[in-house]
Amino acid sequence: MKRWLSTLLVAWFGVLGCVQAEVFTSIGHMTDLIYAEKDLVQSLKEYILVEEAKLSKIKSWANKMEALTSKSAADPEGYLAHPVNAYKLVKRLNTDWPALEDLVLQDSAAGFIANLSVQRQFFPTDEDEMGAAKALMRLQDTYKLDPDTISKGQLPGTKYQAMLSVDDCFGMGRSAYNEGDYYHTVLWMEQVLKQLDAGEEATIAKAEVLDYLSYAVFQLGDLHRALELTRRLLSLDPSHERAGGNLRYFERLLEEEREKMLSNQTEAGLATQESIYERPVDYLPERDVYESLCRGEGVKLLARATVRDPKTGVLTVASYRVSKSSWLEEDDDPVVARVNLRMQHITGLTVKTAELLQVANYGMGGQYEPHFDFSRRPFDSGLKTEGNRLATFLNYMSDVEAGGATVFPDLGAAIWPKKGTAVFWYNLLRSGEGDYRTRHAACPVLVGCKWVSNKWFHERGQEFLRPCGSTEVD
Repeated sequence: MKRWLSTLLVAWFGVLGCVQAEVFTSIGHMTDLIYAEKDLVQSLKEYILVEEAKLSKIKSWANKMEALTSKSAADPEGYLAHPVNAYKLVKRLNTDWPALEDLVLQDSAAGFIANLSVQRQFFPTDEDEMGAAKALMRLQDTYKLDPDTISKGQLPGTKYQAMLSVDDCFGMGRSAYNEGDYYHTVLWMEQVLKQLDAGEEATIAKAEVLDYLSYAVFQLGDLHRALELTRRLLSLDPSHERAGGNLRYFERLLEEEREKMLSNQTEAGLATQESIYERPVDYLPERDVYESLCRGEGVKLLARATVRDPKTGVLTVASYRVSKSSWLEEDDDPVVARVNLRMQHITGLTVKTAELLQVANYGMGGQYEPHFDFSRRPFDSGLKTEGNRLATFLNYMSDVEAGGATVFPDLGAAIWPKKGTAVFWYNLLRSGEGDYRTRHAACPVLVGCKWVSNKWFHERGQEFLRPCGSTEVD
């Protein structure tokens, strides 16, 4: 089992090696950044050694000249009375000092800068940084982790210590702010203030944090707290122009609100709201059920082998899916053909009309939100020739320390990845209609690296291997 898993990974890297995509969407590709950074550190240390050697020569020359000039300046005529001293003075100023100038102007950083320029083309982009921040926030929401837990790196199954600095937390809050995500902006900016108040050093000033935080809580409808935070900001930086304008604006809004409340003869609305904000409702109707299953809550069915109901997706770049995938043909490696044959024997279905074997690696917070594997679009060209996706066979190719489960919200089923196991299910009823109970999702990977491969079997060629039923619900 281990041999064919490792061979599939090698084939995957071979196919995907020439494809450029976001760095954060694949842990497998992010490992390249580790080696790139290690190379840069070595290059930087070599530059430092050269620079230190240069400075040592300059310092030695300076000490030597300081001793000599203190003697010569004490008695210039007496010093120059000796013809050798006169000669050496001329020589130093004509030859030695220009040589020192060349040494000082010597560009010791050229090698390091050249290496950095080469590596920079593989560096993550702003899009990658935003994607990585969103991944952490996704884990935060899915597994109900507060910013302090994430900042301290207190995650299950971790081998390495990893903590977020004040500036790191500020970067998280700013990323959320730039996306108009004021809910997470507040959570992370509050964490920044907490760490600053604890005495942690940072390059970011508290006034700048309050600037983001005050506007974010205002956007969440908490006018009273926005006003309070703006006043705190102005106490730290009275000349902050935007804060001054915001203060006047907030005060005017509050006065209008007060007048409106008084006209209704009630003071109920004037009480300060608690600074607890609810996560906004999003586009996914089964979000709560899906994430509860990811946490192992409310699970009715646990499965882990080659039969039953479960899966995780693969393919396409979208916000609801964070992974990289590649399609492997049988002639890419003999192992691919053997894996295909094994799945054919296990399922009793033919792979002749099945799709190519797909291998996927999930990135930071890697996930695939609830979806169906079968097509619900009658105009899909493939439906006319190969039919719909009859069944799915999913292989888990790695263990995952935490998270990464495959869940079926309608069934209350959850399957956690275990290397060497597989899951198989039919996407269609015997009537050919889609089985809507098979809507499934790949939960975000909390800790670890998740590798899967899957095969989609199509209807054509299976007519006698899985005969049709006599009714719509068969």
